[in-house]
Amino acid sequence: MGAVGAGVGRVRRGMWVPSHPQSGAGEAGRRHVPPLPASRLRIDGQPGCWLWLLVALVVVAVAHRRLGPSSSATTSTADRALPSSAVRWQVRYRDLSGSVHTGPHTFTSKTDAARYLALVEADLHRDAWADPKLGRITLAEWANRWRQTTTNLRPTTRDLYGYLLRRFLLPAFGKAALSSIDVLAVRSWLAKLQAEGVSVSTRAKAYRLLSRILGAAVEAGYLLRNPCAVKGAGQERAPEMRFATVTQLAALADAINPRYRALVLVAAYGGLRWGELVGLKVKRVDLLHGRVTVAEQVAEVNGQLIPGPPKTEAGQRTVTLPAVAAAALAEHLAEFAAPGPEGLVFPAPEGGYLRRSNFRRRWWLPATRAAGVEGLRFHDLRHSAATLALAAGANTRELMERIGHTSPAVALRYQHVMAGRDQAIAAALDELVQAAAKLPPERPTGKPSGTLVARTGHARSGGTGRRARGGR
Repeated sequence: MGAVGAGVGRVRRGMWVPSHPQSGAGEAGRRHVPPLPASRLRIDGQPGCWLWLLVALVVVAVAHRRLGPSSSATTSTADRALPSSAVRWQVRYRDLSGSVHTGPHTFTSKTDAARYLALVEADLHRDAWADPKLGRITLAEWANRWRQTTTNLRPTTRDLYGYLLRRFLLPAFGKAALSSIDVLAVRSWLAKLQAEGVSVSTRAKAYRLLSRILGAAVEAGYLLRNPCAVKGAGQERAPEMRFATVTQLAALADAINPRYRALVLVAAYGGLRWGELVGLKVKRVDLLHGRVTVAEQVAEVNGQLIPGPPKTEAGQRTVTLPAVAAAALAEHLAEFAAPGPEGLVFPAPEGGYLRRSNFRRRWWLPATRAAGVEGLRFHDLRHSAATLALAAGANTRELMERIGHTSPAVALRYQHVMAGRDQAIAAALDELVQAAAKLPPERPTGKPSGTLVARTGHARSGGTGRRARGGR
């Protein structure tokens, strides 16, 4: 750490070194600054530096007279220009790898500089230090690196991340340095999105993406901590999904085009996702046991249909269908499925993968209106399958395996009480109470309970304690 004055230079280890080689005279202007010692942390400037500073001021004054005002010395790029009467202190230190770093700014007193240096040393010792140079990278540049090095993203997820970056993250933080993004900046960003009318679900997705990107920066040592610490900002409070009753499902299957009757029933009772149904192959169907194995799915990204593995490892599963769905699937395979074991079970009429938009417009919307369930989405059939499985007695673990979820919290979203089910539970409780009331009253056994004996140390009636035996 060195004392700095305008046009004066730096004082380090008690030796005066002008900032400009022409500002001194002879050897004084060309004197080499000795390197930092082997110790990792130090403050430039020792108790004897004031004498050298006085000598330096005299040298600069002489040079100023000889060379004139136009040739006065300039400050180093590491120093801050101040009035000649002011002195500032600069901190330099070594990190654990031995690299030299300069403090972010100069200090008005040696005490302040020493305090900052102590904090740096403490952070280095407890592994809580981040290189300030790395934090100067912009979010746009870091996000680009993050996307290039992030693997195992589904095409739809990668496309969603790209949209969220372009629409919400880069306009707000793209040009900002990583180290400049703090909790207040994140909160202000979220408040602005809310004021602009962005939905809760979209805000949560954008916030989680920002948190993930900055979390990777923390792991890489570019940041000390993640500023995304707004409680509840990443939670999606999605509206309740609709589900159809058994009667409504039957009406919907009868109302839709016969080509898609099995599609509706397998989705409604098997819980398969749209992409899993579209990518289902003939070889994955076991008619003998009424089972389908989910091993592929199809994702639609920017109009392109991309086949791939299921969404998660839990998505690779085998689902047993009820008889109503298995029978419809058998009829469908004989009439509408593509030929061969590699053929698609639910192909488009013209062949190839079935597109969701075409199916929805041509067949789904007219069928929901005809069945009296207008507004029901195709994904709500999966929701209905989970609810019906719970009503049939499936526990949370069984439900997770059937619908292909890895988290119990996600599976619990499907646990909704069907219409009339709550009344049935209450009626069953009444039956239990009435049955218990018809039982004859229990007769006392004459023996005290173990808890009573333990508390009193004797039996009150019919026991074997001292009082029961007439003892003293």
